[in-house]
Amino acid sequence: MFLFFFFSFSSSSLSLSLVSSAPPLCPACFSYQDTELFEIIEKLQGSRIDEQRCEFPLPLKSQILTIGGDLPLILPSESGGYWIDPPLERLVDMSPSSSYSGSDPESYDIMERDGEAKIYHEFFRSRYHHSFTAVDPALGPLVLSVCLEEEENKIRVILRMRECSLHGVFSVSLFPNIPSAVELAKMLCDRVTVAKFDVVGYLKAPDLITAFDEHRVSPNFKFGILYQKEGQLTEEDILSNNTESEEFKEFLSVLGETVELQGFTRFRGGLDVCHGQTGSEAVYTSFHGREIMFHVATKLPFTEGDPQQLQRKRHIGNDIVALVYQEGQTPFLSDVIKSHFLHCFLVVRRIQRPEEEDKTVYQVSVTAREDVPPFGPVLPDPPVFTERSLLREFLLTKLINAEISCYKAQRFSRLELRTRSSLLESLQTELSTRSQCMMGDPSLSGLQSSEGVRGVSEGSGGFIENFKRAIRVRSHSFETLGVPRKVAVGASQRPKAEKDGESDKPPGALPHLSDSSGAAELKDQASPQEET
Repeated sequence: MFLFFFFSFSSSSLSLSLVSSAPPLCPACFSYQDTELFEIIEKLQGSRIDEQRCEFPLPLKSQILTIGGDLPLILPSESGGYWIDPPLERLVDMSPSSSYSGSDPESYDIMERDGEAKIYHEFFRSRYHHSFTAVDPALGPLVLSVCLEEEENKIRVILRMRECSLHGVFSVSLFPNIPSAVELAKMLCDRVTVAKFDVVGYLKAPDLITAFDEHRVSPNFKFGILYQKEGQLTEEDILSNNTESEEFKEFLSVLGETVELQGFTRFRGGLDVCHGQTGSEAVYTSFHGREIMFHVATKLPFTEGDPQQLQRKRHIGNDIVALVYQEGQTPFLSDVIKSHFLHCFLVVRRIQRPEEEDKTVYQVSVTAREDVPPFGPVLPDPPVFTERSLLREFLLTKLINAEISCYKAQRFSRLELRTRSSLLESLQTELSTRSQCMMGDPSLSGLQSSEGVRGVSEGSGGFIENFKRAIRVRSHSFETLGVPRKVAVGASQRPKAEKDGESDKPPGALPHLSDSSGAAELKDQASPQEET
């Protein structure tokens, strides 16, 4: 633009006369003409320049986006929807004089999936008690258990409904006579409208009731582990890592031991222990009576030519909680991993301090979807650890509590309610039918032991496995969640491990939750395309 303007200006008659008649100009004159020329250009193009101006983003503010001179472990997504602990607004003092050894491990309490799930097993099964069933017009199926604790002069009651189970203990002195089942039920829930309950006379009823009460209690957990190197900001980059540094291996040794999957007999977390379809190694540990299997991305199969690494995403994308180990200063974005199930990430980074070269310091941060309630243990201030044992205790407790807290998120709680309703309906039907059979109902005298009874009596596995199976056989589950419906695949397209019976189904899965003939088998993987 400058050349064109200068040409048009010098081709005018005024310019020609000045050039042809004027004596040679001194450098000062040239300087003056240049100044005048640029003033004219600025006036002519000033408006156009203003039109093209754009507001550049403000430079990163070190007081917000740095912690002791380092980038934070986690940055929020542009779309929001996640909380971060510690929040970016809170400046964390990580000066050399700070004392950071982690909080007291005695305060690391592990949350219970269902605090009252074992009450029936602890207080009813060892005592003489009765159970009753009914179908309320408004509340649906009801299962009531009543136990008279004569030594304490109390009546203990549990009422199981679709939404929850209600537990109460009443003094016998409150009643002139032993109250009826209806009266006890109404004392726990005034919405009960049934006029009578039917007595349960089936001899194996305690087994069925215990299995229902404890269907959410599982001693087994599985978590994903992602390895993020310097400069990796996308899901494809993180999942494509195929080597492990000594630093990363050292961190894995804090969490558990590396085990050979071939012939592994403990909790396997969905990994193939027969045919090598999910790699040859994994990280496993036992922790306060619980078994934990880690889906380590770098140990899962790597597929050449697949930037999304669906063989890895198939496992990690179906976990509820994942741990991210950072090697470098690149922050982790809260929503970088697309998954229907992943709701929480724990991020760990090893940091070095010049004053403490002989110490290994780990920094920890947490992010979760906004509808996941906060959970303990509380991060120390500053959120760093120098002792391996404290780091292990904190991380494993935090991972377990994170998963239990994630179940309260809207997506899982709705599925949990639907699954509990199905389980309760199945329990009430089995108890009622079997009781009538034992009482000599001629129409039921030929009833044989069904898969449903065996399934419940043997107990069902973790709740999350049950409802995932319910999703696979009920395609409308995703429609009610507002999630795009997955494409059905035939049996021939299933992974070999699944066809050979290695799908990691919990023992005693109920018929209405297990794979049924004629039902569409849905892919059990949360691929990126399903989220977009």
